[in-house]
Amino acid sequence: MRNQASRLSRTLLLMAALLLAGCASVTFAPTAPPPVPTDPNLVAANELAQRYPTLRGPERAQAAQAIEQLLSTVPDQALTDFAAGLPEGDPMYAHAGRVLQARGLPLPRPYDLAALWAVHAGNRPPADHDGYRPPMQLGVLLPLSGNLATAAAPVRDGLLAGYYGERRNRPELVFYDTAGGAGAAYERAVAEGADYVLGPLGQDEVAALLARPDRLQVPVLALNRAGEGAPAGSFSFALAPEDDGTAAADYLLARNVRQVLVLNGGDDTARRSVDAFRKRLEAGGGAVSDMLVVTGETPADMTEAMRNAMLRENGAQAVFLALRVAQARAIAPQLVAAGFATRPRIGTSQLYSSGRAEQDSVLDGIVFPTERWAAAGVAGLPMASTVASSLPTARGPAARLFAFGYDAWLLTAFMERLVTGDEAELRGATGLLRIDGEGNIVRAPSWATFTGGHVVPVADR
Repeated sequence: MRNQASRLSRTLLLMAALLLAGCASVTFAPTAPPPVPTDPNLVAANELAQRYPTLRGPERAQAAQAIEQLLSTVPDQALTDFAAGLPEGDPMYAHAGRVLQARGLPLPRPYDLAALWAVHAGNRPPADHDGYRPPMQLGVLLPLSGNLATAAAPVRDGLLAGYYGERRNRPELVFYDTAGGAGAAYERAVAEGADYVLGPLGQDEVAALLARPDRLQVPVLALNRAGEGAPAGSFSFALAPEDDGTAAADYLLARNVRQVLVLNGGDDTARRSVDAFRKRLEAGGGAVSDMLVVTGETPADMTEAMRNAMLRENGAQAVFLALRVAQARAIAPQLVAAGFATRPRIGTSQLYSSGRAEQDSVLDGIVFPTERWAAAGVAGLPMASTVASSLPTARGPAARLFAFGYDAWLLTAFMERLVTGDEAELRGATGLLRIDGEGNIVRAPSWATFTGGHVVPVADR
């Protein structure tokens, strides 16, 4: 594992050098002289960060990875001091901030988000005391027909629950079907008077729309990740597997866990969760000590391999289960037999409850991220169980998308407060919502565990 990490580090450093050599220079004129770094990795990361805003597509994603890898070697105090000295608007600050947060360290100052808030208020009334200031006309781009319509339905219904639950002035709300193309739907929404656009939902649609910021006449809150951050004035919000991996790593790092056994379900969702988990864990000073691939719904007995992963020198202090719920049920007794019953076991949001305690009792003690709405309730929404009893789009796995739609409405109404206000967070149905320096909405989920096969909330620390 150490050899792999070393090769990865060398590869990323080489990538950074190539990008630095191949990119056109950009002039940056700060209002005050920036600090002069002495750490060679900090120097390389800073130089690459100055060119980062001009990059697009794969080059941008590769540059972000290279910057974070370079910064992962910089000591806490050196990185904090350097970030604190950066002038407002310096593109390096967002990168340094994410690494500091991954280590559980505070930001020297809030992210420089004002530059991202490029929305012209137009004829909007002034904000209410709580920051409520929705657009005048909200165009919603969703796949209302076609293959993604099933996923879009709970998002739509969650949005409508928030919209109709608000008794104050509400925007005109117009839905546009993206089955005929998200770009065409966006242009139609703008032509018909939308001053803010919510959507689209599909990842490819989002990437295509946000890749042409010159064509965005009004700002966008995309409902998926673009892969390279959103252009100025627009934002992205997603329920992505990467979020589960990042949240799990933060959870374990906060509990001083540094060596983790990963159980990888092998599918694309698991891969994305594991990649994000490893990245955040390593940025926080931890490491994946071992990784075991779990194949099929009835995996082979891996008890000995898991026991060895725990007992070896610098062995696993905890286990991360990037598994589907059926796989987790099959593997959970093996974890207990291997000696992990008293160690942290953390899964992903795929460990949703089947509602059958007799099936889920084997998962007792495993912690997983869930929506605040499901765990503890949210002001403005009836309890999840109440809504689910009467609305099919709020039941089972669809409940996550329902909560997601509700939060999408909140974000359109409170985005200005989130960006420019003193309270830079929003308590949504999916979690505590903030904005990072790349225009991505990031969320801190609630946590739940199984007790007697029933899902119960875990008290926040």
